[in-house]
Amino acid sequence: MPKLSDFAAVIFDMDGLVLDTESIYRHAWQQAANLMGYNFSDDFCLSLSGLPYENVTARILSTYSVDFNLAEFNELSGRCWYVWVNTHGIAIKSGFRPLLDAVIERKIPYCLATNSQAGCARECLAYAGLSDVFTVLVSRDDVQHAKPLPDIFLKAADRLQVKITECLALEDSYTGVMAASRAGAYVVGVPSLWPVDVRMSDHCHLMVKDLNKLLETFSV
Repeated sequence: MPKLSDFAAVIFDMDGLVLDTESIYRHAWQQAANLMGYNFSDDFCLSLSGLPYENVTARILSTYSVDFNLAEFNELSGRCWYVWVNTHGIAIKSGFRPLLDAVIERKIPYCLATNSQAGCARECLAYAGLSDVFTVLVSRDDVQHAKPLPDIFLKAADRLQVKITECLALEDSYTGVMAASRAGAYVVGVPSLWPVDVRMSDHCHLMVKDLNKLLETFSV
């Protein structure tokens, strides 16, 4: 088992890994759909986890017909999202702060690599009180192809000026671990949704229940 200090850099995903956003998205999608007369099941919302915006919208249209009003849905879900985060904020996932402290203490470069657009990512980080944490952020805006293709991870390694094969990539979804694996990183899956997608283990070197367990494992 490697140690944290064995890695040249650490690449963090955002949604579901650093920030507890998955349930907020699901809440906003379901409320918006209900207002439009549709029912988005929990399973359908879970199937959207980790996907970039264009894939989310494509799946909605393929499931609920091309007549589904995306403009109205986006407006309504956005309103629902803002109501929630302005009331409750966005929670930080358990174990992130101690893991980040350990990374900084060991002077390991790190960054955020997300399928979200940069503006959305910065906004989410601000609601969670993490505005100044990630000086290096690679988003959907920076690459031609989103996860599950490897572009975002390759760009992240390039920005950090390290080899991707020497990076620790932390992901919570099947989409994310597949992208990190294709890039060539050392991949740890930290599932945010249960039951876990059984395909995740095929693309991970290691799977742990949360970031606290990861720090415990890599500190041995």
